[in-house]
Amino acid sequence: MRAAPLALAVLTLGALATLAPRTARAQRRTPADRYDDTFSKYSKRYFGPAFDWRIFKAQGMAESNLDPKARSQVGARGVMQLMPATFREIASKNPELKRIDHPEMNIAAGIAYDRQLWTRWEGDSVLTDVRTFTFASYNAGRRTLLNAQTTARTSGLDPRRWPSIESVAPKVERWRHVETLDYVKRIDAFHAQLDERGRVIVDSVSARGVRK
Repeated sequence: MRAAPLALAVLTLGALATLAPRTARAQRRTPADRYDDTFSKYSKRYFGPAFDWRIFKAQGMAESNLDPKARSQVGARGVMQLMPATFREIASKNPELKRIDHPEMNIAAGIAYDRQLWTRWEGDSVLTDVRTFTFASYNAGRRTLLNAQTTARTSGLDPRRWPSIESVAPKVERWRHVETLDYVKRIDAFHAQLDERGRVIVDSVSARGVRK
């Protein structure tokens, strides 16, 4: 009569052994997730604990496909594709950021730069989309976006609304507007591909190809 429980136990252990590798595979992080803790850490530092850190991961995906060795033709470097001059500016206020080619420091500096831009746009209390203006100016420079707002205003459009900026973008001199408009859309698209833990749900779209 004791053989049946023993056999059941053996079968149960066998089933658990079979399931264990599958569970481990399901929980194992992919290369796309390796910097999640870093994005979360510096999102909390510069934007507070309630802010959705995944949007910065999406930005990193749009910038470099999360490649710490990425380098653009104009010299932007790392996961967040920072120009050396921008990194030095951010590092002057954050002395712990010493190396642009260090993945964590690069991500930290990128999010700190986002915070700097965000604060400037946030000063306009009726700006309708601070996040979009922040990312657009990260890509094109804040002066370019200010010029776009001036063009929108002279065109009779509300310069505080992003659709107005999209509308007048081709009229703004010395702005590679197609790149910037695509950039902010790609960030939103990549953000939509991340689950609540920041893991990639859809892996069918490459983040490469964003020009700097």
